Amino acid sequence: MQKEEVRKKYLAEFVYGGTDGAITTFAVVSGAIGASLSSSIILILGFANLFADGFSMAVSNYLSVKSESELHYRHGHFKAHRKNPSKTALATFFSFLLVGFIPLLFFVLALFIPSLESSKFTHSIVLTACAFAFIGWFKGDVIGNNRIKSSIETLLIGSLAALIAYAVGYFLKGIVG
Repeated sequence: MQKEEVRKKYLAEFVYGGTDGAITTFAVVSGAIGASLSSSIILILGFANLFADGFSMAVSNYLSVKSESELHYRHGHFKAHRKNPSKTALATFFSFLLVGFIPLLFFVLALFIPSLESSKFTHSIVLTACAFAFIGWFKGDVIGNNRIKSSIETLLIGSLAALIAYAVGYFLKGIVG
């Protein structure tokens, strides 16, 4: 299978897994920052989210693609669905892990490079924004749509999710304490 065919075949898994990985992990980071939680708590929750949610998404993807394939097969559409459930699950999982790690990167680096401590959240924001823009750019490129428009769309959606998480963390900190 050629590189372009693979990019098209697994685009949905990359966009879905990568976007959700960045959104949910950055939601943990920004919610915890909004609640004034420590970096160690952010890392613990962030990595727990990264692996548990990534696995959950991969399993859900596997079951969904397998169900769709079985449905097509049962109704005599033998060639209607050509995606391998195991491969789509792996593509979802690894894109989730790869892109989902980005919001945590500077929190990990700050453990080894103390000078990053004061700017790790700012770096996390910038890198996560770049990740959203890249996902949108890649999606636009593979589909043949306007890459800039696709990047902006993905960036805005991801930013909205991050703002919601930060606001919830900040609000709950005020209530609980």
